[in-house]
Amino acid sequence: MASYPQTIHFMGTNTPRRVEMSLRDLVVEGEIPAEIEGAFFRAVPDNAHVPMFDDDIALNHDGMIARFNFEGGAVDFDIRYVETERYKLEKKARRALFGRYRNPFTDDPSVEGADRTVANTTPVWHGGRLFMTKEDGRGYEVNPHTLETVGRWDYEGKLRSQTFTAHPRIDPETGEMFFFGYEAGGLCDPNVAYCIADKDGNLVKEQWFEQPYLSTIHDFVITEKYAIFPVFPTLTDLDRLKEGGAHWAHDQSKPSYIGIMPRYGDVSEMVWIEGPVGVSCFHEVNAYDDGDLVHIDLCLSDTNAFSFMREAGGIQRDQQDVQGALTRWTLDMSKDTPELSERPLGPPGDLCRLADKDQGRPYNHAWYLSMNPEAKGPPMLGGPVGANFNALLRIEVGNGRVSMMEVPPGCAVSEPAHVPSSEEGHGGWLLAVIDLPNGPPGGNPADYSSEVWVIEADAVEKGPVAKVKTGLALRSQVHGTWVSRDKLDAAKVG
Repeated sequence: MASYPQTIHFMGTNTPRRVEMSLRDLVVEGEIPAEIEGAFFRAVPDNAHVPMFDDDIALNHDGMIARFNFEGGAVDFDIRYVETERYKLEKKARRALFGRYRNPFTDDPSVEGADRTVANTTPVWHGGRLFMTKEDGRGYEVNPHTLETVGRWDYEGKLRSQTFTAHPRIDPETGEMFFFGYEAGGLCDPNVAYCIADKDGNLVKEQWFEQPYLSTIHDFVITEKYAIFPVFPTLTDLDRLKEGGAHWAHDQSKPSYIGIMPRYGDVSEMVWIEGPVGVSCFHEVNAYDDGDLVHIDLCLSDTNAFSFMREAGGIQRDQQDVQGALTRWTLDMSKDTPELSERPLGPPGDLCRLADKDQGRPYNHAWYLSMNPEAKGPPMLGGPVGANFNALLRIEVGNGRVSMMEVPPGCAVSEPAHVPSSEEGHGGWLLAVIDLPNGPPGGNPADYSSEVWVIEADAVEKGPVAKVKTGLALRSQVHGTWVSRDKLDAAKVG
């Protein structure tokens, strides 16, 4: 077997692990609150095979579904590959057959026309089912009890879109899931499919519209009135792909846009509002209605945060020079031509988490990851951009008050999942994987141990109330989700 490339996409917490396993009764330090009953699911990219090209990136790695199962104060761990069509074809061949990230023109001819998605970005729970998703294809249903892959999900043949976002939004009162797929008609198609599934998981509406330019739309938001599509100038080009080039290249000279329409309306009602030039965002925190105003809170940066997307667009910026902030965009929908106003809310960061009950509603606080300005030493290598976050922030969006949970020097923290509390007035709990170096600073970047920390959501500065020790070095997570025990017990499978 050939060796993996020695690049940042295969180092530190991106080191290939390639292990499917189950472990019972992990060591718990401290006491897990009794109301934490359910499963913390995580999306974990991990190449099953050495890639065809040395410039492969972490976003192109096979999806694994990991689960920490919390039951009666005990915790079990399981991790399995999502058996996509791509994974099964390469498993049979015992080698990589799919080439560069989202470029089918670089594939082995034997897999022409096969489903290329690796389903490695977000576990999504809706209508009693668990899906693993990535925005370049449809989701794959996974059995939440066994982690076995059930198969590709297309709403019993009703979904026309060939793609499904990794960031749907679920209304906390109606239970409906609002979602979309860009490049809905296939590679470099300009259409976006906007869809609604009812609380039971039935597809009830699908409409297509064209975006202003052919960009990545990674995330979107809803309010009680609107569906909102932020669009940023990271562009694809079919000719570039045919030449073996990158799927995405950031264009620093183009403006951003906000597309806004009534969430139950027709796409013909979509209004496009021009935003700042050259900016980028992958994750929005939330949006809500405030009379005629619509507030959209997003993790904004002055250019694309991924170096390979910047460089493909001819932008040479060191990662530490990228500027940004948690930012609020506000639209006044009473105007014939709404304009966008902007103000900063908090420090730069990403991988934000909102309490499910606050989705699309006015809210007081949220959580996201950032870099500790007082960290003693460099961050841990790994993650999609090559350096992991090392601070967990809680922000009160009304007054800008920020609390921070630090981690020890050289450690990494992954996106948290929120567990609501049954106690009135209690903000619930956060679950987050922390990676801790086993050796001294500057040692082997692949030598670390991973733990799950249980954190009081409204007191992150106090640190964890419990730590779940895995005894393992876990591969970097992208996104995760919490599913309660009662939802798991009522799950539909197949």
